[in-house]
Amino acid sequence: MKTDDIDQHLVSLLRENARRPVSELARQLGLARTTVQARLERLENTGVITGYTLRTSASARPPLQATVLMSIEPRSGPEVLSRLRSLPGVEVVHTTSGRFDLLAQVVAHSTAELDDTIDRIAEARGVRSSESLIHLATKLDRTNA
Repeated sequence: MKTDDIDQHLVSLLRENARRPVSELARQLGLARTTVQARLERLENTGVITGYTLRTSASARPPLQATVLMSIEPRSGPEVLSRLRSLPGVEVVHTTSGRFDLLAQVVAHSTAELDDTIDRIAEARGVRSSESLIHLATKLDRTNA
């Protein structure tokens, strides 16, 4: 679906605050409330907007975070992903290009919990090797602006 400048501005406003009332969106866009509502419905129905989410403050997140980079055996992707899904500390998994095949973002409430999750990832059948990067400090985070 092709979006215009108004659609892009609408999506931008929703990224800032997805709970913003339609009447406020309409005022900021200079459009009628019904027009904005129709655009929202169209953006949702065509998959441009796939949902609305909750953003939490850094203090609400588990205090420890890590990135685990993995090289996996050929054709073991589904089995490794199944294992990663079973680990509650694994929040996000991406495929990558280059030296590693997968990147997992991991969170934990203690170093013991983080260590256990990283060990369970490394021990998963199909994981050839892994490298862990423990996050120390956040210097830029545009996702929680």
